Amino acid sequence: MNPTTHRTAAGTGGCPLPASNEGPIAPTGCPVSPRAAAFDPFDRPYQLDPAEALRWSREQEPVFYSPKLGYWVVSRYDDIKAIFRDNLTFSPSIALEKITPANDEAQAVLERYDYGMNRTLVNEDEPAHMARRRELLEAFSPEGLEAHAPMVRRLVREKLDAIIHRGRADLVAEMFWEVPLTVALHFLGVPEEDMEQLRRFSVAHTLNTWGRPSPEQQVEVAEGVGKFWQYSGQVLKKMQDQPRGHGWMYDMIEKNRQKPDVVTDNYLHSMMMAIIVAAHETTALATANAFRQLLSRPAVWAELCDNPELIPAAAEECLRHSGSVVAWRRIATRNASVGGVTIPEGGRILMVTASGNHDPGHFENPDELDIYRDNAVDHLTFGYGSHQCMGKNLGRMEMRIFLEEFTRRLPQLELEEQEFTFLPNTSFRGPEALWVRWDPACNPEHHDPAVRSTQRDFPVGAPEARTIVRRVKVASAQSEAEGVLGVTLVDPVGHELPAWSPGSHLDVVLPDGESRKYSLCGPADAGDWRIAVLLEEAGRGGSRWMHDAVREGIELRVRGPKNHFRLDESAGRYVLIAGGIGITPIMAMAERLKQLGKRYEVHYAGRSRSSMAFIERLERDHGEVLRCYPKDEGKRLDLAALLAEPLEDALIYACGPERLLTALDFDSAHWPEGSLHVEHFTAEGALLDPENEHAFEVELADSELVVEVAADRTLLQTLRAAGVDVPSDCEEGLCGSCQVTVLEGEIDHRDKVLTAAEQAGQDRLMSCCSRARGKKLTLAL
Repeated sequence: MNPTTHRTAAGTGGCPLPASNEGPIAPTGCPVSPRAAAFDPFDRPYQLDPAEALRWSREQEPVFYSPKLGYWVVSRYDDIKAIFRDNLTFSPSIALEKITPANDEAQAVLERYDYGMNRTLVNEDEPAHMARRRELLEAFSPEGLEAHAPMVRRLVREKLDAIIHRGRADLVAEMFWEVPLTVALHFLGVPEEDMEQLRRFSVAHTLNTWGRPSPEQQVEVAEGVGKFWQYSGQVLKKMQDQPRGHGWMYDMIEKNRQKPDVVTDNYLHSMMMAIIVAAHETTALATANAFRQLLSRPAVWAELCDNPELIPAAAEECLRHSGSVVAWRRIATRNASVGGVTIPEGGRILMVTASGNHDPGHFENPDELDIYRDNAVDHLTFGYGSHQCMGKNLGRMEMRIFLEEFTRRLPQLELEEQEFTFLPNTSFRGPEALWVRWDPACNPEHHDPAVRSTQRDFPVGAPEARTIVRRVKVASAQSEAEGVLGVTLVDPVGHELPAWSPGSHLDVVLPDGESRKYSLCGPADAGDWRIAVLLEEAGRGGSRWMHDAVREGIELRVRGPKNHFRLDESAGRYVLIAGGIGITPIMAMAERLKQLGKRYEVHYAGRSRSSMAFIERLERDHGEVLRCYPKDEGKRLDLAALLAEPLEDALIYACGPERLLTALDFDSAHWPEGSLHVEHFTAEGALLDPENEHAFEVELADSELVVEVAADRTLLQTLRAAGVDVPSDCEEGLCGSCQVTVLEGEIDHRDKVLTAAEQAGQDRLMSCCSRARGKKLTLAL
């Protein structure tokens, strides 16, 4: 279950801050905090690191008005995603609006060039947006993009051949800009001419739209933009006059002939200009960011060189940690609440996706670059919803090929000491130069010429969480109670393992490829990971293997840490309930609440005292608030009595056998909605049974697509096959990662995530397991 966020307004009248007679006032009449008043995205902190510059906002004021910018700034993950999801309330129409209005001289220059860039896929509203997007999607299918991989590989290899014996290079100048631009022009079908001029045009377009050029610079930038508009029109005319060619722009030209009311002349010209920039600049900057981050961590780079199967995960984590697109803009079409703050109709919004990608409420240890992160694909760098980047998988392909070629052919690559500079703007970010060095004498292909061409290819699309596996070593394995094995895991080469938050678990991969989930229960920041495994004689064999095979010194493969049982730390009081081995996540929560100085109580039930793991540790650390109920001593946990009276501002967290969780659901029904939070580890009733299923139709309202879910396929599998990105993890109905919104149709709920009331609402489902009761569902996808 998802934790309830407790937010209260500090001021009156809905204002998040108390009234003040001093300082600026937001358009709503509410006072602006000093930090918000001082915020300027063109100042050095934001330009160097947008996520770090807004750390204070994520922690204290996630939605604020910036007087210097004239925008409402949104910094948390869930708030940004909610805005992306609702493009009727939050219109994208200002996405390409100049953030710094043009002065009269610059405007005159643009008029001289008949500059008329208008709507593109990025900044148009519904229903026109989806009507056009549908017409243009075919080229972005996985099969369509796969055909471009050999060309990308050839270009990267040729560029690397040119420098490999040199020992030093600026990768941005040598290849990170030119290769994505060449790929983009090839994809579009645009002649590969005037590449350096196109680069200057791209810089002018970025500064014109998202920058703050001085009055003098505005005229120069306007000249560049005007020439770019003129140039793109000339190229478009040349392509229109030629016989049918190959490339996405030729597809659009044909659509323009067939449906001139959908793909208009101005739209064609605007898209030609916008797509030349969008199709290469974001990939060029993202690749430079990725190499900078990976090479600045030599141990991580070495690990990637040793484990190239992690390249898709590493590229995705770099997109999350330091993506090239750091912010998008929207405008409110009505008064709307975002994160408890009212944004008025007409309010301009800057969604800082780079900040959302560092939100600890969604990503564990968000400031760490973790190439084993299993949910990096949730990042907001590509946007979300119906305006998500159509070219995302082409960008992923290019980044992976760059990484695969360099890790194989130049594993000794090092980052030079240098000062990084960035083109000053609000929304796109990547270093203008990236100097690296290496010893050519150590090039692997000197000893084995086959290294140059022995490549590893990856499927097009987002990496699957199940493929991201980490090796760990068992430091100790000892009994913690009757039938309970305590296991401490460490990094095989001595590095510290990442910290984790209460409620986290690991997936331990068994020899047959199956996995089992075990909650983490040691100190969260000790540098090692500790789990406890209950021997279940009637289980599926995983716990028996763990008890028989796990010994000090052996290596295991794990996925995670993952947290789908996150502790909401904003409540005033907590009731923690554990049954048997369910004490492991509950113990971690108790330790965290004690650190925070929160009021809490722990109720721990078990078969016998001798079978109750960690009981001595719990009595030592939480004795005053601990209540134990060993059954063999005649003690019984009376849930009905314990929960008879709802406590004010209190949350219940529980983990244990299914019968305990079922009883809790019943005995807490009179508590406020969202009070109970539980974690299930068994997926009984959730798994697909093809012989007893029926096929059904699914309409994707945002995409205006219809797909058929076969009896032997899950909804999640069908959506992925249609090219729709839906995050997922357990794929057993236990974690809630794959939740989608249902607009119409009756749902056959099979998950263990939603409450009975949430299931009865019939407005959401877990796509990995739940299905339609009837013949059709309509989803907000």
